Parts: sequence; C-alpha cells; structure tokens
Amino acid sequence: MSISTPLALALPALAMAGAAAGFAGGLFGIGGGFVVVPALMFLLPVLGVTPEQTAHVAVGTSLASIIFTSIRSTSSHAKRGSVDFGLLKGWAIWVVLGTAMGTVFADWVSGANLAVIFGTGVLAFAVYFLMPERQGAPLFAGLPSGLPRAGIASALGAFSTVLGIGGGTLTTVTMTVCGTPIHRAIGTAAGMGAVIAIPATLGFVVIGLYQAGRGWGSLGFINLPTAAVLIATSVLFAPIGVAAAHTLSPAILRRVFGFYLTFIGVLMIAKF
Repeated sequence: MSISTPLALALPALAMAGAAAGFAGGLFGIGGGFVVVPALMFLLPVLGVTPEQTAHVAVGTSLASIIFTSIRSTSSHAKRGSVDFGLLKGWAIWVVLGTAMGTVFADWVSGANLAVIFGTGVLAFAVYFLMPERQGAPLFAGLPSGLPRAGIASALGAFSTVLGIGGGTLTTVTMTVCGTPIHRAIGTAAGMGAVIAIPATLGFVVIGLYQAGRGWGSLGFINLPTAAVLIATSVLFAPIGVAAAHTLSPAILRRVFGFYLTFIGVLMIAKF
C-alpha cells in the first residue's frame, strides 16, 4: 500500500466533515471544531498517528482548518453588514494571550474535564435560547468593559484552544445574552475563529515539532494533507451556511441555535 493510500481511503469522510463544518460555521458563526475533532479522532490512526498523539493532532489540525473556514464565513457575513470589527480588534490582544495560555495547557491536559464543564454550561444556555417566554430578552444591558471584558476574551481564547474549536459558540452566547442581535453576534463570532485559530495553530506546530507518533504528513501537531481536504470543502460550504442564517428570522435563528447548543452539550458530556 503506497503512502497516499490511507489518505485516499479517508478522503470521503474528511470531505463530508469539512462540508458539515463549513455549513455549520456559516450558520452559527462557529469554526467547526465540534464536527472536525470527533471525525479526526476516528480517521487519524489511518494515517499512522499513534493513540497517544491522536487527540493533540486532531485538535491542532482542527484549528488549522478553522482559520480558513472562519475567514470565508466572516467575509460572507461582512457583506451583509453583520460583523462587529471594532469588537474583534478590541478583543484580539486578550484572545491571543488566552490562546497562548491554552496552548501551554493543551501540552499536558487532556481537556476531558473542561469538555464536561463546557457541555454543562452550553446546556444551561440552551435553555435560555429555547425559552419562548423570554422573547429574546437579553440577560445583561451590554458587554462589560475594562478588566471583565479582557478576562472574557482571554478565557475564550484559552478554552477554545484546549478543545480545538474556534470559540464561535461561546462568542455568540456571550454577545447575545448581552443584548447583541443574534445575526450580528453570529457574524462577529465567525471572525473570532481566525483570531483564536491563527496563534493556536502556530502553537500546536511548535509544541509538536519533536514529538513521535504524529503520523505521515504532519508539521508539529498539524496533519497537513488532512487539513487541506477539510479546508477545501469547508470554504465551499461556509457561504451556504451564511445564506441560510440570513433567511431565518431572529426568533427562529435563536431557536435553531438553542437546539444546536443542546446537541453540542449532550455530545460533549456523553463523550467524556
């Protein structure tokens, strides 16, 4: 069997995972890590990644693909005027700081406990989005400023890096409960994916450079051929997800997002 045969065998599944991640990224402003990481956990051993390194390579490769999914989604949302670039610029330095901390943690923490905490929190917010009696009323008057805002941004970066996600779910929830219209929250959250994923990807390259068992085609903890397949399909389907989001009314989109949070919360808790 040639060196390219394992990748060829995994291509259909990788392509479907990338397409699903791209569509979900456009629809919900996420990076698609919740779709990509589980798929990679199953497929990476085909490329020779050892069990000890599978989780790290899955997270690193997911983050690399998120860069492109996020940029494509953000571009499509921006054309519809639903991206708060001022917020992204203001949060960027704190998100990068949190990402650096998350990369260090990811080098020696499995992330299982964080995943359970994350899943529990997501389920709590799912209730908020699915409660019709609230009729979209925010929990807070606006986003905090000063140190609280810096703390939120840093936590988003750290937590997302450990789990291999773009932080879109947490960003959308944070902005929405603070009164941001959901279409604008989702569009801005899409941009947050690139802010988190670019430094996190570089971090996973560095910490994985001299590790054994990373499999064929890996640069650090990034499996390059796998990432290329994911990116190719995700950037094609991201605009379709954006278009779908903007055909829905805010009330319906909130409800759809609530069901999405329920699914993700149960998935994260059940997995660990």
